[in-house]
Amino acid sequence: MAGMSPRYKKPRLCGCKFRGSAFKPTGVPMAGIEKITLYRDELEVLKLCDLDGLTQEEAGRRMRISRGTVQRILANARRKVASALSECKALVCEKTISE
Repeated sequence: MAGMSPRYKKPRLCGCKFRGSAFKPTGVPMAGIEKITLYRDELEVLKLCDLDGLTQEEAGRRMRISRGTVQRILANARRKVASALSECKALVCEKTISE
């Protein structure tokens, strides 16, 4: 099929406040460290599921997205955070992919 466009991305309700732009190992300059981008919706899902103790279904209702979407975002966010912590990388916070 010619002319197919990508699926519309549903807006995600995020309550996290972005106060800092990056978290990195102490004593290592940003210029000399690998950076991993953590998006606002990823941080929100981590907070809701891992800090607030909500189920993926409850987090999905709160963010107005499906449980399956929460599951995919959560797995990706956990992978990024684990990589940053265990491999001494910086987590750089961004609002969204397109912003």
